[in-house]
Amino acid sequence: MKFNATQIPYHATGLFSQLVRDYVDAKGTAMDFVSYAPNFEGVQKAIGARANFKTNRPLLVEVLKAQYERLPVSASVNNNLDLLLKDNTYVITTAHQPNIFTGPLYFFYKIIHAIQIAADLQKQFPENNYVPVYYMGSEDADIDEVGSFYLGGDKLQWETKQTGAIGRMKVDDALVNLLKNIEGYWSVKHQGKEVMGALSDAYKKGETINEATLSLIHSYFGQYGLVVIQPDDAKLKSCFISVMEKELTTQFSHHALQPTLVKLRAQYHVQTEGRLINLFYLKENTRARIELNEGVYSIVDTDITFTQAEIIAELHAHPERFSPNVILRGLYQETILPGIVFIGGGGELAYWMELKNVFNEAGVHYPVLQLRNSFLFIKEKISKQWHDLGFDLNALFTPVQQLEVDYVKTHTQHNLSLAASIDALNTLYTTIQKQAVEVDATLGDHTMNLSVQSVKKLVELEKKILKAEKKKQTIALERIQHIKNELFPENSLQERVDNFAEWVGEYGWAWVEAVLKHSNSMEQGFTILTSES
Repeated sequence: MKFNATQIPYHATGLFSQLVRDYVDAKGTAMDFVSYAPNFEGVQKAIGARANFKTNRPLLVEVLKAQYERLPVSASVNNNLDLLLKDNTYVITTAHQPNIFTGPLYFFYKIIHAIQIAADLQKQFPENNYVPVYYMGSEDADIDEVGSFYLGGDKLQWETKQTGAIGRMKVDDALVNLLKNIEGYWSVKHQGKEVMGALSDAYKKGETINEATLSLIHSYFGQYGLVVIQPDDAKLKSCFISVMEKELTTQFSHHALQPTLVKLRAQYHVQTEGRLINLFYLKENTRARIELNEGVYSIVDTDITFTQAEIIAELHAHPERFSPNVILRGLYQETILPGIVFIGGGGELAYWMELKNVFNEAGVHYPVLQLRNSFLFIKEKISKQWHDLGFDLNALFTPVQQLEVDYVKTHTQHNLSLAASIDALNTLYTTIQKQAVEVDATLGDHTMNLSVQSVKKLVELEKKILKAEKKKQTIALERIQHIKNELFPENSLQERVDNFAEWVGEYGWAWVEAVLKHSNSMEQGFTILTSES
């Protein structure tokens, strides 16, 4: 199977925020909120600066090797773990929650982008080493989002009574049954057995979601040297104690964030406001906010309270019981990893661009921000139908109503526009108005009202003419709607709804290789891949 790639500029899709578009195009004030440009020159500067920020590499590798101990050996991963001990090794990081069965497609796109950039940087700056890393957002507690996925157009939800951090939850009977229920779907897929085998091997009853996700991602991407890190670890969090203590005692992140929010609001949408204390308390089945009121630290929705001395003692004794929220998560990531590039989606980059001052206040290196790759896959049959309709690939991002109008106007044998008649009518009424005013000046406004009413009726008539012509083109218009629904399920991007297994089940690992082959590195663009037999 062959896949052909077409690049579309991000701004041409109409799907990204003004802040992200300006950042990608280096326009406006977007670059004021970052430390480096998202290009090779920016990476080179980041490498130079990163040497001033130390990482506890021996501890990092010790923890990673312990997390990988139970998995099949991968020479590529083991080599990268050894490289992480060297001061000239840097990581290209992407982060995502441990969605069951990997969730939406862009989970894969993030990982593949990290692999691609690491490989390209190795060619560009061979004096250093570069390791792709997937940082597992295992402390997320949104089970409705992380515990669901789409398959064949249907949304499937893991119905569990477990609470707290997703990564600490265990594969239970409900999740095992959910996996069994989709076996029939895969039995008719070309590569279905392979997909089901990998999922079944990973999601075994009693395993934590952390362990299952690590196992699954390692089975797919260990061959490329991808290192998966589970940051919910007491030893790793011990490296972050000083920042968390500063947050608890001074609420530094909230204060550092405010000047940036003021500047952002002047031109862009603010992604997150943060809180006074940007930490959660994480214990057993609880992940709840920490609030400070009159010197007392309370854990929201529980009866747990601390004095300042008590909560600092708790932090030092049990750092694993403290969990950074969106404001501090990136600082934790860049504290435990020697990162130079972070890959994220538009929403992620938007909140990271609020945080440069927070990083500076904490003394943590702020990496190059890279917008993750986006893809739209089109099967051969759909691609042919689209071109037969007379549209190019750029038109895929045009609203369906506009596509219908464009198609009808292009394929009709009649003139559907009354623009010339409306212009003539306006000219006529201008003449009538002059004539009426000569007789009585008060008739000018009356004549203008008649003009407006007449033009309005012609506009309504034009819409009826277009609607009548649409009825003659019903088959083609239904095809336009079908294709748009197929490529943009739930009226969203394909990558936000479809699960990887649908595509691997159809095309096998050749689909992943196609994403790897056509994945951008530091370049920016939305990629459309069309299959060709």
